[in-house]
Amino acid sequence: MTGPTGILAGKRILVAGVTMDSSIGFATARFAQEQGATVLVSNFGRALGITRRIVKRLPAEAPVLELDVTDPDHLAALPDAVREHVDGLDGVVHSIAYGNPETLLGGKFLDGPWDDVAQAVHVSAYSLKSLTMACRPLLDQGSSVVGLTFDASVSWPVYDWMGVAKAALESTSRYLARHLGPEGIRVNLVSAGPLQTLAAKAIPGFEELDAMWETQSPLGWDNRDQTPTARGVCALLSDLFPATTGEIVHVDGGFHAMGA
Repeated sequence: MTGPTGILAGKRILVAGVTMDSSIGFATARFAQEQGATVLVSNFGRALGITRRIVKRLPAEAPVLELDVTDPDHLAALPDAVREHVDGLDGVVHSIAYGNPETLLGGKFLDGPWDDVAQAVHVSAYSLKSLTMACRPLLDQGSSVVGLTFDASVSWPVYDWMGVAKAALESTSRYLARHLGPEGIRVNLVSAGPLQTLAAKAIPGFEELDAMWETQSPLGWDNRDQTPTARGVCALLSDLFPATTGEIVHVDGGFHAMGA
């Protein structure tokens, strides 16, 4: 009898931030399982019940942990919660972001109030550090942390303060890569093109962003297909990139490389 096969065979992966089956987190959890990983997922609050129903649609139902990445008590309890299911982690996926669409998105940059901006930066950027440090006792040489961004090297229509939060996320990932590299822990991001997720639908004027990809992506772009992004995440979780850290891998049909 042989064991599981695939690029993540035998790996233990936590995917933080899975709500709907249209999410990148769900697609990542599914592909990770297909590639041989044992997967745990997390969510919190009112969305937790949805997550517990959604994981039944995975190839194998995954344990669901309650984790609010802005709650110090949840973070402190995370290692013991994980150990109830696996004895450590080989990979962590940060699929978490939030910005109040009523005050921070859709052309409201000049009026965005600090309290809402602070929340967006906390949930979307600082939480990468918080989650990684909470998982640190579970990680070992060769472990991989992967987050999700939307190219923050430029400004975008309607994205506004979430663009600033993603810029903070990208910087945070580089500093984590610097500080955790000596422990053999890699930290990278995947920058996806626009996808029809629950989060995207909450962005006022999202269609304006979405439309750009139809004409400027040399490989084309299907905004209903999360699988290419999930595959990119899982490749970085695997042992295929042992010397890559502090990187942003674009999975966007090539849009980022086109001038016009």
